[in-house]
Amino acid sequence: MHIKAFHFVFLLVSVLAFCQQQDSASLITEVQIDAFKKPGKLITSTKSVSFSGSNFLAQNAPDRLLESLNLLPGSKMEERSPGSYRLSVRGSTLRSPFGVRNVKVYLDDFALTDASGNTYLNILDPEILGSIEIFKGPESGDFGAQTGGTALLNTKNKAEKSFGISGGSFNHFKGKIHTAENVQNHFFQIYTSYETTESYRKQAAVQRKFAFIKDSYHYGENNQFQALLLLSDLHYETPGGLTLAQMQENPRQARPNTTALPGAAEQQAGIYNKMIFAGLSNIYSFKKDFSHFIAAQGNYNDFRNPFITNYEKRFENNFTVRTHLNFVKNLENSAYETRLGLEGAAAKGIIRNFGNNLGTPADVQNFDDISTESGFIFLSQKAEFKKKLTIDLAASLNYMNYRWKSLYPNAESGHKKFENAFLPNLGVSYLLGKGFSVRAKFAKGNSAPTTEEIRSSAQEINIDLSPESGWNKEIGIRNQWGDLLFTELSIFDFRLKDAIVRKENENGQEYFVNAGGSSQKGIEFVVESRKLLINSPVLKNIKFYFAGNFYDFTFRNYLKNNDDFSGNELTGVPSTSLQSLINFELFRDLKIDLSHFYTSEIPLNDANSVVAKPSLVGNISLTYLLRLNTFKTDLKLSVQNIYDTAYSLGYDINAFGNRYYNPAAGRNYMLSLNFNLKK
Repeated sequence: MHIKAFHFVFLLVSVLAFCQQQDSASLITEVQIDAFKKPGKLITSTKSVSFSGSNFLAQNAPDRLLESLNLLPGSKMEERSPGSYRLSVRGSTLRSPFGVRNVKVYLDDFALTDASGNTYLNILDPEILGSIEIFKGPESGDFGAQTGGTALLNTKNKAEKSFGISGGSFNHFKGKIHTAENVQNHFFQIYTSYETTESYRKQAAVQRKFAFIKDSYHYGENNQFQALLLLSDLHYETPGGLTLAQMQENPRQARPNTTALPGAAEQQAGIYNKMIFAGLSNIYSFKKDFSHFIAAQGNYNDFRNPFITNYEKRFENNFTVRTHLNFVKNLENSAYETRLGLEGAAAKGIIRNFGNNLGTPADVQNFDDISTESGFIFLSQKAEFKKKLTIDLAASLNYMNYRWKSLYPNAESGHKKFENAFLPNLGVSYLLGKGFSVRAKFAKGNSAPTTEEIRSSAQEINIDLSPESGWNKEIGIRNQWGDLLFTELSIFDFRLKDAIVRKENENGQEYFVNAGGSSQKGIEFVVESRKLLINSPVLKNIKFYFAGNFYDFTFRNYLKNNDDFSGNELTGVPSTSLQSLINFELFRDLKIDLSHFYTSEIPLNDANSVVAKPSLVGNISLTYLLRLNTFKTDLKLSVQNIYDTAYSLGYDINAFGNRYYNPAAGRNYMLSLNFNLKK
């Protein structure tokens, strides 16, 4: 593992400086996680969960949700090209050429993940979010079938009236307006934004129009009705992967043409994604210890993808219902909570493939319709004894089936129902002392292939693709060291069977295969200080955060044709990731945030014959508070990639023709101005 020496020296000096401080004016705040309306303290949670609050969310560039998630151990967000997100938890990137798969995502009360398991996370403007909870590994129970993890995205809930603009390198511009206020028993908010950028590479421009409306109505003592409407119109160009030689020659170029195929710019390769998302939810308390929750939602997605070899149109309809009964009983020395419920989803995808004539649809290639039904019933029981011992016991029974109808070139139809998966989950936590807990977890996960994997861009229905499944065993320690530090250590061992792996054919179209299995062993850690007050006319306070993971992820029993990849490192997953964030407040109104992200070598194909070099990326931002008569105004200067590191924010794994590389921007700048109306 190669890390620049100054990074360790910088961190060491920072830690030593903190350890010399004895000011106890401010303690580390114990994070309260929601866990989908099952609130509890992080220190006693049985789950492996990471929390991203306002401090982490402030590290994002205005146009993306990346840095705040990459600061969390075990969480990895990639951006192969601007606008093209990929989110993995504990190495679940194997099957995600773009989008999010094998990680269940909720936005407030509603499932952002569709019936087949695919999530268009990039349709969101990240500035609507107030916090994020990442649950790592299989959860089953309340969240159903997945093997990677679950992400809960919570929108902002603070009253404010604000607007802002930002601009920077590569002709980036963003404008936003947000109003949120309490009106009697309602909390009503409207957010809208527009952003555009030409980006670093050719054929990599982004444009997003976004609107968000939400109303939370509180009636009675513990009852709440919520309505949400989201509109997103996203277009981003896709420059395509480069070979190493092409990247070294000109990292800003798009995928060039060859004697056999045109290039990305010539074919105007990109994504057009328009989504309407609406949901209604209600929680009603019959009495103090008995309540009912229900949420119904629907969305329509118009997805178009001009690619090198074809032009694909997808028209997707999704409908989801979630409901559960909640029983709570608090006794003198114990407390019990039971939840019984179900979540069901149905989707229909109309998929049309044409030839691509310089960015316009041409001759007909394939017409398919695919319908998906999925869901689960679940039962979860939480018990707490003497505020020390916590036991979580949960299980879910999950189902999924597909129906497809091919209309062209051949008329045929079919049906595939996967075997129902029973997924148990047991977690235990014990509070050994004030702020010191140990935990253990044992859970099974399952993840069926998504529509985009059953019917990938290779335009064939893959009836042989099976769900992946596996068992996870985990132990962890959390400790708050007096009024100075919070630390956490997790050790896990996850054994996956029938792992789904992405491949590419000679035309650059992806397809998916089951790759035997994988052994995924890892260590994750967090060290975080409180905000330390310093009696100095220059430096007001300082806070640091340091986290990372060390993974030993390998394939097991992976035979493909005449190749045996057993024992090879898992494709696309670095063995070591380290992250740090240091916050300074200087003088009266100046704040400085300095973050670092280290990533070790990454194997880029299953054979491990090509690896990406390690990288260290640093970001810095300076925020100055201007005090005007009517507004509180933040002026923020952000510098991304301050060391001008040559790296990729996401690689094309198992890419045909060795086109693995998607070069990220070098040093670039962003200036933001936000106005908040004073109350």
